[in-house]
Amino acid sequence: MTKDSIKSAITPSSVGRWMPSSVRRWVRARRFHGSGSYWEQRYASGGTSGAGSYGAPANWKARIVNDWVEKYSITSVVDLGCGDGNQLTLANYPRYLGLDRSATAVMTCIRKFHDDASKSFLRYDPETTSDPEGWLRGDLALSLEVIFHLVEDDIREDYLRRLFASADRFVVICSSDRSDIAQGPHEHHRAFSPWVEQNATAWTLMQRIAPPTEIDMVSELFLYGRDASTAGD
Repeated sequence: MTKDSIKSAITPSSVGRWMPSSVRRWVRARRFHGSGSYWEQRYASGGTSGAGSYGAPANWKARIVNDWVEKYSITSVVDLGCGDGNQLTLANYPRYLGLDRSATAVMTCIRKFHDDASKSFLRYDPETTSDPEGWLRGDLALSLEVIFHLVEDDIREDYLRRLFASADRFVVICSSDRSDIAQGPHEHHRAFSPWVEQNATAWTLMQRIAPPTEIDMVSELFLYGRDASTAGD
């Protein structure tokens, strides 16, 4: 084999196959430049919100959350991380505000639901958003498989604080709550419930539901309720 033929045989994909797994993980991590830019690039290149927003996982989440919305007479939902809107097509919410850091995702949702006056969308930038008056609040604040995609500690902390500050009565979280899960550079699985216990003391875990065994997902659904004595704070 000549030098030229050897060079032509060495492609990025072939180099990846020859690399040890630890080196491949390092290379992938080097390509990751933050959760905000990752998701914007993903949506802009035609990517979706992921497997959890489609098929059986999406149907399971919709069934549980829709039941809670009906059971507790929830009138408004603020969704911190609406993604491409596919999960929303299964939702039954009287009034809905979807927020996302990705402008492409928000525009996708605006086009998808342009004829539905009950749904509003807004690009959310944590660095340039301040809402002390609570304009971006609802009966229920929703976070569906977002938390473990926030790999930066400061962004995750800010997100959790804003999530609970965005709810008048209930918070619903769909996420993993442990760290022993295989993950890529755009995921960081770790328990979030200790943060809630320490920092959202006005909230009580009302229900925790694991998916059926036949559904392949690591996330569970958590329903938190605000203590009546602190309502409106």
